[in-house]
Amino acid sequence: MPHLSDLVDLLHGWYPPETADSWDAVGLVHGDPDQQVAKVLFAVDPTLEVAQEAAAWGADLLVVHHPLFLKPVHGFAATTPKGRTLATLAGAGCALLTAHTNADQALGGVSEAMARALGLTDLAPLQPAAGLPMDKVVVYVPVDDADRLRAVLADAGAGRIGDYDTASFSTPGTGRFRPLDGADPTIGTVGRTEAVAEERIEVVLPRRLRSAVVAAMLSAHPYETPAYDVVELADPGLGETGTGRIGSVEPTTVREFAATVAATLPATAGGVRVGGDPDRAVRRVALCGGAGDFLLDAVARTDADVYVTSDLRHHPASEFLERGGPALVDVAHWAAEWTWLPVVETRLRAALGDTVETRVSTICTDPWHARI
Repeated sequence: MPHLSDLVDLLHGWYPPETADSWDAVGLVHGDPDQQVAKVLFAVDPTLEVAQEAAAWGADLLVVHHPLFLKPVHGFAATTPKGRTLATLAGAGCALLTAHTNADQALGGVSEAMARALGLTDLAPLQPAAGLPMDKVVVYVPVDDADRLRAVLADAGAGRIGDYDTASFSTPGTGRFRPLDGADPTIGTVGRTEAVAEERIEVVLPRRLRSAVVAAMLSAHPYETPAYDVVELADPGLGETGTGRIGSVEPTTVREFAATVAATLPATAGGVRVGGDPDRAVRRVALCGGAGDFLLDAVARTDADVYVTSDLRHHPASEFLERGGPALVDVAHWAAEWTWLPVVETRLRAALGDTVETRVSTICTDPWHARI
């Protein structure tokens, strides 16, 4: 049976917390990393009703999309709604983990799950995410010490490229220097110019590891004063992750596509709203799981025929349509993001097999309960 830390590592590997927006609050909210996990419940919102479902089922972990504590708090007494939710989970021994904007942008994340549920193909991010800041360290070392230094750099975290590690590039050359008075040279004599067969070693690394990698290199380098460079790499902007998605569908109309959306997403009191010509032809669809009117300008620059998202406000939507933008399909926030839950559940079961039991909550946590 896996421990909570094992599941946290899996989920953070798929939806890295460092990719979340700076204002967000993601990761493990409550729970002992050493506790064993036999049952995992997935939900969009950490409401009291969802917490009670987790407790009644005997869940050891509740994975949610929306944070319980998005803003800092001074306490979480059970006299408050959020406090009651956490008290219910804690009393049942159920941990809580949030994957929010880090799950929005990721491969296999919220917007991608919604896009695939609606039948989109040839997917690409609407707004590609910036890659993690990367550096390249270049260091010059005597040939006989090159393999050892490469190993030290790798152990410090350098040389990881995609699914490969210990990656480096080397070129041979000749290092020249003259030790001065006060020097304690590993090779050579004070006052005499030396020529040494060296290798130039190049490795890439996440910028956050710069200090650790440089410190490890300096500690292991045979020279008293090594020559090295640290180069900040530009982001090529070619990543597959990012906000929203755009893709293709079989030729249809806005009216027919909106009907597909209504039939695919969980039903809510608000239903599906359409802005624009219902008979407009549709081949390209843009979408964003959750509130997406911040992407309207980005959508307008694409070849999308329709944009599907939630929480569209009156004035931005009206002005967007007046400018001749794509048609709009507005859906319930909860319903759009619920499509991710079966995806992450399937992913976890594939990784852990029969060692855990999983369930997707079907409790509708959309705040609108009726349409009069």
